[in-house]
Amino acid sequence: MNDIADLPVAVIGAGPVGLAAAAQLIRRGLKVKVYEAGSQAGSNLMDWGHVRVFTPWRYCVDAVARQLLESHGWDMPEIEAFPTADEIVGQYIAPLAKLPELAPSIETSARVLAVSRWGADKVVSKGRDQRPFMLMIKTADGTRRDTARAVIDASGTWQTPNPLGAGGLSAEGESELGDRIAYGIPDVLGRDRHLYAGRTTLVAGAGHSAANALLELAKLSESAPATSAIWTTRSTDLVRIYGGGDADALPARGELGSEVRDLAESGRVRLVTGFATTAIREVDGRLLVDGQTKDGVLTIGPVDRIIAATGQRPDLALTRELRLDLDPWLESVKALGPLIDPNEHSCGDVPPHGHRELSHPEPGFYTVGIKSYGRAPTFLLLTGYEQVRSVAAAIAGDLAAADAVHLVLPETGVCTVPASFSGTSTKGCCGGPAPAAVDACCVADAQAKESGKAGCGCSAAA
Repeated sequence: MNDIADLPVAVIGAGPVGLAAAAQLIRRGLKVKVYEAGSQAGSNLMDWGHVRVFTPWRYCVDAVARQLLESHGWDMPEIEAFPTADEIVGQYIAPLAKLPELAPSIETSARVLAVSRWGADKVVSKGRDQRPFMLMIKTADGTRRDTARAVIDASGTWQTPNPLGAGGLSAEGESELGDRIAYGIPDVLGRDRHLYAGRTTLVAGAGHSAANALLELAKLSESAPATSAIWTTRSTDLVRIYGGGDADALPARGELGSEVRDLAESGRVRLVTGFATTAIREVDGRLLVDGQTKDGVLTIGPVDRIIAATGQRPDLALTRELRLDLDPWLESVKALGPLIDPNEHSCGDVPPHGHRELSHPEPGFYTVGIKSYGRAPTFLLLTGYEQVRSVAAAIAGDLAAADAVHLVLPETGVCTVPASFSGTSTKGCCGGPAPAAVDACCVADAQAKESGKAGCGCSAAA
């Protein structure tokens, strides 16, 4: 078998973060092999290509990838414009994947089914770090096994959505009626219009995907007046989706939250909070949805379709034979779990982190991108780009660069609770209460003040 150092680094996924990892590795003179399950780079983004993201172009492009592109005459789009996912693919991902530096290393329609070590399952310890990685790859020609010196898993979570059932398992009837359920963000105003126009749709979820779907259904009702929507959330606290409004440094996200709040408060959609879906039934050709509430079982409907904007989860089957250290409930890399736990942390903010936090007891394996956040929904592309910069440096042996992690994220605004949110407590904001010995309102506020900054903005005096 070849010397391990002569083998390529395998990158799983040719999305923005996966391609940024490849660009960083190539810049350092390392061999790279990128595996993309879809038919083209950025395939997952194409699934929700109609959606305009809330981060402007300046936050969507990796610095090294930009340098490579510009060396071939590429022009950066207007940095303050907000692209759709289709535009990110067409104007950034596709040109990047076609560059002569990257194109020979990218294989599309190549799904990584599993990763292990040659000749050793996860139980074997002796000589483990001297064995190269083995990747089982499925293509149109069959299944094969490839070899790699290190593996960067940037496969994301888009292809493994959470079920509608509130217990983490499919609700009763969910599988049988799956042809009436869309997971994620369907193109309500475009290719999927015929499915929603003039019909009643239940939208489940309390994140930005649910907000996008609700706003598009409201827009559709202007031209198809019989179109209506019902919105259900498990939580009774919608601060995370409503956000900080004008306080959000990402204005498009603040606007999204404000608009969906107006939609609910105006009665244009019926909002049912504290609703945990348990079953879906078909009656007279339409759907009834049962759920647990604080007052007992409630049935909603009839509706014609359901949009399950209930988030995603990582595919853990892919790495079953590797020794991973994951947060026990988020399934994120373990070091990030306490910092991004949505039970405690609503800011969408995370301290700078790199190869040390993203590694595992399996030497040479790294989880990056949104998959590194597991089930937490607060990932930003800027975070992923700094992650892979650090990881690439570590694989190249440049630990000084790998450890010099710098990340400045835009203030989310979610942490700053507007006064109009009557009855909303900030005690759980930004990581929970601050240590008693620190004059601060929460963990993030304490950390900011310890580093010489003004604070996170949670304080009533801010």
